[in-house]
Amino acid sequence: MQVQRHVCPLCEAGCGLESSVEAGDVVAIRGNPDHVLSRGHLCPKALGLKELHEDRDRLRTPLLRTPDGRLVPASWDDAFELIDRRLVSVIDRHGADAVALYLGNPVAHDFATTLYAGALMRALGSRNVYTANTVDAMPKFISCQLMFGGMYTVPVPDIDRCSYLLIIGANPLVSNGSLLTAPGIRARLRALRQRGGRSIVVDPNRTQTAREADEHLRILPGTDAFLLLAVVHVLAADNLIDLKGLENHVHGVATVKAIAHDFSPEVVAPHCGITADDIRDLARGLAAAPTAAVYGRTGTCTQRFGTLTSWLIDVINTLTGNLDRRGGAMFAKPAADLRLLIGRAGAAIGRWHSRVRRAPEALGELPLACLAEEIDTPGPGQVRALITVAGNPARSAPDSARLTAAFDQLDLMVSLDLYRNETSSHADVVLPAPSPLTKPHYDLFFGHFAIRNTATYSPPVLPSSADDKPDWQSMLRIIGIIARQGPHVDLDTIDDMVAASISTMLGGSADAGGSATRGPDRLLDLLLRAGPYRDNGEPLTSARLREYPDGLDLGPLTPQLPAALNTPSGRIELAPDPLIADVSRLRAALGSPRGDDMVLIGRRHLRSNNSWMHNLPSLSKGPDRCTLHVHPFDIARLALGSHARVTSQTGAIDVPVEATDTVSPGVISLPHGWGHDELGASIQIAAQRPGVNSNVLADGTELDPLSGTAVLNGIPVQVCTSPLEREFDDK
Repeated sequence: MQVQRHVCPLCEAGCGLESSVEAGDVVAIRGNPDHVLSRGHLCPKALGLKELHEDRDRLRTPLLRTPDGRLVPASWDDAFELIDRRLVSVIDRHGADAVALYLGNPVAHDFATTLYAGALMRALGSRNVYTANTVDAMPKFISCQLMFGGMYTVPVPDIDRCSYLLIIGANPLVSNGSLLTAPGIRARLRALRQRGGRSIVVDPNRTQTAREADEHLRILPGTDAFLLLAVVHVLAADNLIDLKGLENHVHGVATVKAIAHDFSPEVVAPHCGITADDIRDLARGLAAAPTAAVYGRTGTCTQRFGTLTSWLIDVINTLTGNLDRRGGAMFAKPAADLRLLIGRAGAAIGRWHSRVRRAPEALGELPLACLAEEIDTPGPGQVRALITVAGNPARSAPDSARLTAAFDQLDLMVSLDLYRNETSSHADVVLPAPSPLTKPHYDLFFGHFAIRNTATYSPPVLPSSADDKPDWQSMLRIIGIIARQGPHVDLDTIDDMVAASISTMLGGSADAGGSATRGPDRLLDLLLRAGPYRDNGEPLTSARLREYPDGLDLGPLTPQLPAALNTPSGRIELAPDPLIADVSRLRAALGSPRGDDMVLIGRRHLRSNNSWMHNLPSLSKGPDRCTLHVHPFDIARLALGSHARVTSQTGAIDVPVEATDTVSPGVISLPHGWGHDELGASIQIAAQRPGVNSNVLADGTELDPLSGTAVLNGIPVQVCTSPLEREFDDK
């Protein structure tokens, strides 16, 4: 029996684990009490790692589509020979923009895929790049790019030293933190209270985090920007603005005060559902607290005013003097910093536009909501090939029924994935990704959002099987095909080119040949060597981090300004022109009456992560979680039975009703990532309890204009008893 210490790769918390390994199998997984960040904390998802590794439905061999439409096992060489023929043909006939690339959420959880996916994007050179960001976090990235000069320069609450924490549209007790790497949030919130602090949650749903908080304020879905601008109004009107030493580093205070003038608590209260007195109490509490922070996440991003809301959160952190201050909203200092690969700040929005609806690019991506129309709308520039990496846009994209239908119009579709899921089941070639337990791990992406600076490198827990191919090698082979090197390219040569490219982006500060190994460890070493830390005078490398299996503690968050700023002015841009211009849209909404429709919001569960964990027995057992939460008042008012039909402009679903007063009257809640009823998919446990796909109801026509993020929360819907109720009840 051996005990392997490693880090869970399944969510943003990055919990340290101890896995007992015997005869090549994991026999037990528990939290590592000595890990520098998590200190023994873990959640049920970590226990699913063993089941994921052993899952019979997990792909082990490539699949190719036959002329009669079936996906059948094939060799790796056959798979890449087909990709070579069809992909090169599409590019030669229609150009690089005829190929679209989609990167799913798990890419961010794997440092190798993150780095090689970037190389794949550069090699392809297509403007049709899509990721899960535009159904998730892009508003925060855009606001931080405009304010601080970097999409990864994201303030996070210094929760362990904070005395007043305002959480808006986030449920970190269930998400384990999002853009907030802070394992064990419940214990941290309780410690905040024990030291005399206070936490307040603003959410239309009484979430698990809201129940743990000192106060819960129910807000009408999609109105967070009204509330936050009213808080700014109070700070200005009551002379509570105090930058606490940042005065010489902030530009735009007067502009922000001026635009907030018309958004008094009395004006805003009827639109957001929070009283004027409560709004004033929030503003005064934030200003008076010894240390305070405002934090928002998915609920604040996936709405009509997502970028405005994300921006106003950090406007308030700045105006109350809590930005870059111990106990406030601070910036991480990661050991491997992706900002080093981006360079100086430039335009973040609108450098090109989508072909059909002319939606602007944001940080190099087009809105995922545009992908279906780019495939199914004929004309010059039409997308004719699609590569998906670790994603399931058939369930994560708005108007997903249209996107699923569009897949079958492509000349070529390639999916790199763990499963034959609702997306990859439409591909011409499916390339299997290896088990997370057979891969090294380093939290490259999430180190930028951590509440403490640490670094942990985990070698593989289990050896790879003889037939496994690392997903980064699959991406290298595709890069070689794009470079016209053929399907049997020398991977070492292509990998050397990728390493040299990253070394050049780092300004030659790290030697591409400085590591004895090739592959992802070499790329990680380049970033670590260029980073801000040394260990006993020696550069950090993955090999050196192996000497610290419990992680290397690099210290608490420290003030980073002005050095962390990358704006053209070198200052915090509190009032960027695109955001100030978008306030007119918010002002116009003040005069728009609310309709009589019910409003749909999302939710998540601790045992679920988007669409890909529903096939694991330990995570899928228990009560049905894909239910429609409805307040008892609305059940009586609408005469709902055991099942409801929910209808939007785009589609309709029939879903079980669960009565609960956690949602407000007029609001219904449905989790995302379900709908495992695709005939071609092969996820047997998930198919037994498929649930419904909430994104059938999101039409994708309304986007947050600055980030291109789809409106997935606050969707107007109609609700009635399902006409199929008797059929459901019989089952």
